[in-house]
Amino acid sequence: MGSEVIVILTIFSALFGVCYLYFSTRNKERMALIEKGADASIFTRSPQRAAPVWRILTLNFALLLMGIGAGVMVGGILHHLLRVDYEIAMPGSIFLLAGTGLLIAFFIVKKMSQEQ
Repeated sequence: MGSEVIVILTIFSALFGVCYLYFSTRNKERMALIEKGADASIFTRSPQRAAPVWRILTLNFALLLMGIGAGVMVGGILHHLLRVDYEIAMPGSIFLLAGTGLLIAFFIVKKMSQEQ
């Protein structure tokens, strides 16, 4: 019972520590730039952004799910037609095709950023 509490406290304290360091460091950097007279526009997002974040996330998520679906289909085909063990065919094909989907998404996003 005591070890579960320790694990949960460790996870939450690590999360708090990361957030605290991120925000305090960001604040110190901004204060130093303001003291040196830097323009405040550097704190806003740049208008030259390649594509909105939601488009990139949607594309990655869609191609990941398509790769998982294709992996399930290929794993089923490998299991039934080629008599490959189910424990080998399914995870192997799912991970292979999900990774392929993410790789395709990477190249599409890269092409989108080069066009703009």
